[in-house]
Amino acid sequence: MLESDEKYGFIVMDGNGSLFGQLAGSNRVVLHKFSVDLPKKHGRGGQSALRFARLRLEKRHNYVRKVAEMATQMFITNDKPNVTGLVLAGSAEFKSKLAGSDLFDGRLSAIVIKMVDVSYGGLNGFNQAIDLAAESLANVKFIREMKLLSGYFGEISRDTGKVCYGVRDTLYALESGAIDNLIVYENLAVQRFTLQHPQTREEKIMHKTDKEVEDNTSVFTLDDGTELEVKEKQPLLEWFAENFKDFGAKLHFVTNKSQEGSQFCRGFGGIGGTLRYVLDFADLDACEEADDEEFGL
Repeated sequence: MLESDEKYGFIVMDGNGSLFGQLAGSNRVVLHKFSVDLPKKHGRGGQSALRFARLRLEKRHNYVRKVAEMATQMFITNDKPNVTGLVLAGSAEFKSKLAGSDLFDGRLSAIVIKMVDVSYGGLNGFNQAIDLAAESLANVKFIREMKLLSGYFGEISRDTGKVCYGVRDTLYALESGAIDNLIVYENLAVQRFTLQHPQTREEKIMHKTDKEVEDNTSVFTLDDGTELEVKEKQPLLEWFAENFKDFGAKLHFVTNKSQEGSQFCRGFGGIGGTLRYVLDFADLDACEEADDEEFGL
């Protein structure tokens, strides 16, 4: 569930047939495949060489047409590509013909990120193509991450007020419906605790790292000494993945491998977002104080 939702399309095309596949995270799926019987370069004796050459070219043209039409069916949904990028694989001749063909949908040719030569067709060719294209796919993700975080830092430098960071403010903005892009470090080590008062059975949500809980054993103890029961413990990352759509936000996982990603993790706690409108986080302090007093913290 926490895998990147970025999907990449693969077309593996050779003289024996074509395979259409999709890669999302480490999950690879064969969407469709078909075989084809194309004439070889040498005809049988007695046939006109020109006629045979014409038939051969016609069958190959029809094959490219079928692959191009099938690609549109597989990788275009609601008039736009349903994959982040497309990899064309196969023998040099066929994939180049497809890429250069007027029959190949322009919306798909615009997202071709790599063309690779593979030794096989079918499933073996698909697996080989994934290996050969791995670096390009990683670069696409890397560039998207840099653009996303550059936009985030741009809002901060322009002092627009349309950003949030830290667990508390980000959750407040999310629950207010203000977050457009929710940005989270892929290894964020924060747990979401659902706590319950043993007498009143009233519940409260807290967010703590495992280290904070280890370092402060009384973190779930009220001022009067009452120890709250931990009803549920869930990684915050998991909670985001399950619930972000309910708040109208787009969820983006980032790494700390780029300069921007490292700065986001070190300086902003690895959690934040860009906002649709400015929020006053000062109101949050007053609300939290009132809630804590009522609960006995």
